[in-house]
Amino acid sequence: MQSKIIRSAIIGVTALTATLAGQAFAQDDYPSQPITLVVPFSAGGPTDTVTRLIAEPMSEVLGTQIVVQNVTGAGGTLAATQVANAAPDGYTVFIHHIGMSTAPTLYRSLPFDPLEAFQTIGLVTTVPMTIIARPDFEPETLAEVIDYVKANQETVTYANAGIGAASHLCGMLFMDAIDTQLTTVPYQGTGPALTDLLGGQVDLMCDQTTNTSGQIKAGEVKAYAVTTQQRLDSLPDLPTADEAGLEGFNLGVWHGLYVPAGTPEPIVQELSAALQTALQDENVVARFAELGTAPATQEEATPEAHAELLAAQIELWRPIIEAAGVYAD
Repeated sequence: MQSKIIRSAIIGVTALTATLAGQAFAQDDYPSQPITLVVPFSAGGPTDTVTRLIAEPMSEVLGTQIVVQNVTGAGGTLAATQVANAAPDGYTVFIHHIGMSTAPTLYRSLPFDPLEAFQTIGLVTTVPMTIIARPDFEPETLAEVIDYVKANQETVTYANAGIGAASHLCGMLFMDAIDTQLTTVPYQGTGPALTDLLGGQVDLMCDQTTNTSGQIKAGEVKAYAVTTQQRLDSLPDLPTADEAGLEGFNLGVWHGLYVPAGTPEPIVQELSAALQTALQDENVVARFAELGTAPATQEEATPEAHAELLAAQIELWRPIIEAAGVYAD
């Protein structure tokens, strides 16, 4: 009997040792296959643009291909759920914007907890927002916009890219700041929303510079303000919201990388190091500048800084969303 127990113990220890050795080998050999980088929004949108800019230099650092996969729907929660349920082996990476921090309050039945289901990798960039309108919208300044929408609250329309999108969040913050609720028109993505704005079917929109800089520079939309504390080098004539009469209105749409919770720490650190290197790539820096943004700092592109920001932003957005009373199922 005793010999059987001893043999069972030896077998158990041997199996455990083999498992741990296999895990260590897998981590040491990482990455040994292509990595899928999941984008929760459509191709060509601002998050997709940011993703594809960093994917190539990260691939070079890691020595393997990074395949960008667009999984759209439900303000990014479908993609997030997919990644949360993926194997925690470092071969499925997720990028999301500020929506990761608003989802816990915005969605009544969220199938994941952002703080528990994911391991942060690091911040990528924080993109400014711009307040824009159809080309023939009557007001000429942001102060005039505010007066106009207050006087025409029932007829002014505000376009967004769907519940949970950055444009939706900016709209909620704008309406809260001016204490006026507008008729919102949600679209399936930024592209169709911007198309209807250009065509004059809707009046106002607030979206990321990665999506609006080209139209602003070309004079295809009427631009009123940028949501940063300082003017942008890429749009030097566009005043800040503070300068334009909306004091304290400051919003940046940050993007960060995640992996499923339980991903081994050495893999997390390797991905973070690759991100930090990619953010110093000359092409990335130049292209981000053209889009009115800048890469995250080396300190911001760490798991620790990213985790702190995510937790703080969840608490920041909770009362704003609750006050607006806008929820998604």
